[in-house]
Amino acid sequence: MIAQASTLDSSLRSGATGNADSATSVGQMIAERAKAAGITKVAFDRSGFKYHGRVKALAEAARENGLEF
Repeated sequence: MIAQASTLDSSLRSGATGNADSATSVGQMIAERAKAAGITKVAFDRSGFKYHGRVKALAEAARENGLEF
């Protein structure tokens, strides 16, 4: 595994974990960890989920923090 992030991470456990705000935090964290590992381009597979809500929040946060997909 090169980089991963989840709401199970201790730094993200404060408050609710199943909403768009927490997805934004996960997106930011995964972008930071990927960049630290030297990765800037990734493939984003939404696994059939519609591109809105939490999925959209995670993807946009990752993009805003430097990942390209």
